[in-house]
Amino acid sequence: MANGISMARVEEIIDSYGAKRSNLIAIMQDVQAENKYLSVPVLELIAEKLNIGVAKVYSVATFYENFSLEAKGKYIIKVCDGTACHVRKSQPIYDAIRKHLGLEGKQKTSADGLFTLETVSCLGACGLAPVVTVNDQVHSKMTPEAIVELLEQIKKEDAENG
Repeated sequence: MANGISMARVEEIIDSYGAKRSNLIAIMQDVQAENKYLSVPVLELIAEKLNIGVAKVYSVATFYENFSLEAKGKYIIKVCDGTACHVRKSQPIYDAIRKHLGLEGKQKTSADGLFTLETVSCLGACGLAPVVTVNDQVHSKMTPEAIVELLEQIKKEDAENG
């Protein structure tokens, strides 16, 4: 297992694309869709199976912003920082989340592994600004207080559902 996804499953994904180099990005997308990130062992296996250098696979993974090399939490929080959201004060919401989750420096994932915080350029819901998504569920007209309440509610429901 590579932190969640088995190497056998990674091989299945690679094989489903005929182990062709031209499908590198699609393979990486499918693996990340199941695992939420690309670990070093996964990148090495992809390189080996496609017969390309690990450096090449790593460079693709780091070039494209949608790929993550860090483990992500169970709940991915995305704070929109597009013009409409920014003007309607999305930054205090982001700051409230960081404070509530105890994130420091470049840390994006909470210590309990439950939440990962990201910013996005636009979520396409400008009329509902400021907008936050949690695992792609849209929460509109957010405030710092409302996001803290939402996070507490999610945490409580997660604990109840085990």
